[in-house]
Amino acid sequence: QVQLVESGGGLVQAGGSLRLSCAASGRTSSRRSMGWFRQAPGKEREFVAGISWSGGFTMYADSVKGRFTISRDNAKSTVYLQMNRLKPEDTAVYYCAADSVVIIRSQPDYWGQGTQVTVSS
Repeated sequence: QVQLVESGGGLVQAGGSLRLSCAASGRTSSRRSMGWFRQAPGKEREFVAGISWSGGFTMYADSVKGRFTISRDNAKSTVYLQMNRLKPEDTAVYYCAADSVVIIRSQPDYWGQGTQVTVSS
């Protein structure tokens, strides 16, 4: 079992920045890809960013590419999402996820509880 706890969400003005953190506990010894998804009101949950276990491979949704950066610190069992130049359309609940494959899937093995990000205009 892996537990994922997100933090760092909040309210920010458009153009501002936030950094989300996701701390993993439990069976963290295995190599897992990590990622972030988000779900806005009235929308389906969507992929935001993913990172391989080594951190050497990353993927981003087109909507956030160039603005968001995913990284991880395996020694701390933590993955981060640096969000810059935030837009109101980034408003959503952001979920951390962990998977057992190299590239995170749309249905990963584990989910965090989510953290709210609200971007005001």
